[in-house]
Amino acid sequence: MRKKNREEARETEQQTMVAEAKPIEMLKQDHEKVKELFERFEQTEDEDEQEEIVTQAIKELKIHAAIEEEIFYPKAREEAEGEEEQEDQLDEAIEEHHVVHLLVAELEKMSPEDERYAAKFCVLAETVKHHIEEEENEMLPELEDSEANSDAVGQEMTERKHELMANPDDAKQTEANKKTSGKKKTAHRSSSKRRH
Repeated sequence: MRKKNREEARETEQQTMVAEAKPIEMLKQDHEKVKELFERFEQTEDEDEQEEIVTQAIKELKIHAAIEEEIFYPKAREEAEGEEEQEDQLDEAIEEHHVVHLLVAELEKMSPEDERYAAKFCVLAETVKHHIEEEENEMLPELEDSEANSDAVGQEMTERKHELMANPDDAKQTEANKKTSGKKKTAHRSSSKRRH
């Protein structure tokens, strides 16, 4: 009987994971979570509460960035093959992630007593909000009907997200950053210079 209950529970959990499996919707939900944390930070002067919010925001950002960089962006890159504007959007998104990673690393070395702690978090918040706006208004609508937004990709993202919730620092060194090809950009720039 217990085995049957465990199997039913596992099946229910898998169905729940599949139900949550539309990648773009998952990403937008994550965006809303961090924007709420940024807003809470702005509304409090309490250092303990600020520290708690920063810790939670960093955890959410690490998890979100990892599933984008490890799973969603590579799938989106496949879909964007040959589409210069979409490839440029992905390159820019990856660079914005790089900036976020730098700010997160600096914040993790600081405490609320540090003179620029709140300022650094506000810069992080503004950077992330800008990234969210561009992603939701430009990149994601282009990918709505693509393989990158499939249930299979969503399932993979959901499973990885559950793993990362236990250890947000377990993000892999991603290929996404390596795929930002300087050669492609240089060729594009030099060809645009020739046109002028």
